[in-house]
Amino acid sequence: VQLQASGGGLVQPGGSLRLSCATSGFTLENYAIGWFRQAPGKEREGVSCDRNTYANPLYADSVKGRFTISRDNAKNMVYLEMNSLKPEDTATYYCATVFSAAPECSTHYVGYWGQGTLVTVSS
Repeated sequence: VQLQASGGGLVQPGGSLRLSCATSGFTLENYAIGWFRQAPGKEREGVSCDRNTYANPLYADSVKGRFTISRDNAKNMVYLEMNSLKPEDTATYYCATVFSAAPECSTHYVGYWGQGTLVTVSS
């Protein structure tokens, strides 16, 4: 199982970025996937999880209305569209497989972690 996040970079406040997560070694359509982030000096936290069911994706309150998770199972790709970025969104972002019945988007329910990509929001 491998997951590799990419697409991070430096962006000004109010700007947008789209993160990508390339997956391999498993059938993506059978898995729930999440995006997590870790800011310097802080614990890793859940940003958004797609449980691969008819249920709506989960979002952290801090990103609701600004971030959107999506997937392309045919391409084995997962995405995180980030709009209206704020300095407090600065962090290393990770994609991961998630327990499909997870009641919340939490690191407690992560199966496999991918490598992260750094997002810096600054003027």
